[in-house]
Amino acid sequence: MMTMSPMMADLARNVGLSGLKRAAGVVTRLLPIGQPTMMVGPGASMRLGQAVNDFGHRKILIVTDAVIVSLGLMEPMTTALTAGGTQFVVYDEITPDAPLPLIEKGIALYQSEGCDAVIAFGGGSAMDAAKTIALAVTNHKAPRQLVGYFKGFRAPAPLYAVPTTAGTGSEVTVAAVVSDPVNNRKLVIADTRLIPKLAALDPSLMVGLPKPITAATGMDALTHAVEAFIGQWCTDFTDRMALSAVGMIYENLPLAYANGSDLAAREKMALASCYAGQAFTRANVGYVHAIAHQFGGLYHTPHGLANAIMLPHVLKFLQPAVAPRLALLAVRAGVGNAGEPEADLARKFIESVEAMNARLGIPVHLDALREADIPALAHAACREADLNYPVARYMSQAICEGVIRQALPPAVPAAKAQAATKPTTTAKPKTDTKAVAKRPARSRVKKAAESAVAKPVSAEPAAPEAVEAAAPPLAATETPAATPAKRPSRTRKPAEAA
Repeated sequence: MMTMSPMMADLARNVGLSGLKRAAGVVTRLLPIGQPTMMVGPGASMRLGQAVNDFGHRKILIVTDAVIVSLGLMEPMTTALTAGGTQFVVYDEITPDAPLPLIEKGIALYQSEGCDAVIAFGGGSAMDAAKTIALAVTNHKAPRQLVGYFKGFRAPAPLYAVPTTAGTGSEVTVAAVVSDPVNNRKLVIADTRLIPKLAALDPSLMVGLPKPITAATGMDALTHAVEAFIGQWCTDFTDRMALSAVGMIYENLPLAYANGSDLAAREKMALASCYAGQAFTRANVGYVHAIAHQFGGLYHTPHGLANAIMLPHVLKFLQPAVAPRLALLAVRAGVGNAGEPEADLARKFIESVEAMNARLGIPVHLDALREADIPALAHAACREADLNYPVARYMSQAICEGVIRQALPPAVPAAKAQAATKPTTTAKPKTDTKAVAKRPARSRVKKAAESAVAKPVSAEPAAPEAVEAAAPPLAATETPAATPAKRPSRTRKPAEAA
């Protein structure tokens, strides 16, 4: 019996998958994907509250997290709702990765309070939780039953969105990424009707974000734009959105990172995130996301950070197949000039991504990554990409392992490791109480956001089936959000002060 060599098998796989993905791309171009009515600028969240009043809802479930509530970020919107006579109940128990048990609690609250609409207020996890709740309550299904594509017969409850980070683009995407904490799995729910009716991009909500969150979410938006632009499902519309997003991110992310109070830069980043979301919700993403999802499932790495670390490595692998597209990105990003050789421009763009990461304090390596985990991570990432993403060039298992291996932290010398484990009797230095007293206190926003960085855990990487449609052809969204302490939900009536 004759068998194909590994090289020939990979070639056959690449040709077959490329053909199937091109055919699927024809279908995705025909899907009706709406867009929300957008309110942009300082005070947009308050204006959204005023606009929602006009729909005459009985009671609205506001899905958020405890940090958002404690910082008072919702007050302008809730004050507007109260002034307009709209009742609402706040569900503020959402944590990073939108765990299913917390979503189920939100569904129960929606039903017990007699709600008829949902407002998502927060980062990507709050957005994804709100979308799932809105779809589950109208279809009378548990969230697990909605995993996959178009599993809900009925449209979701009226949904409105106020993002508080500039990265996920969830306010314009058709999917929700939730997590199964028991099985360490990430699951995707996809439906073109999951796009909110109204969305507010309010830069005043983002001025308190600490630098690491600004950097990671900004690079998340850049990854969305880049992967949408170099994939096989791009269209004239998605190209316009992606190129605009890349140009705006290169110009404004360093400004927002350097000065978090720069409202103009914050607003531009919010728009760039939205444009990138519009691009990838139809053109989809690629290997960066496929690998980042595995890091998130195994190590709980914040999604934007995982994307940022892997983006240059994946682009280097893809460069032979997408050099002309990378050249266009280089020109739009302002790191090269039209007329230069495409190969040079492609190289300049990849180098500019590495330079952007360094400028934003993004690490080169993922400290949690372990060599022993790489084969399973690569297997799951390849399967996710093979089943879902219209990439321009396919990775074999071995190649994917090599790409992931680029993010391994440097090995610690044995002598140094032994020294680090030896007990020491060195006396602790005395604390200068005066110096401590003079140290400036960090803002509540920074404390809250810093608490969101999850520590690595020991777990098996997501199994290939764990991301059941791991990033549907209609795209998936997720983002780090502040980890809140549990707080009781509250119902407010129009007569109460917001």
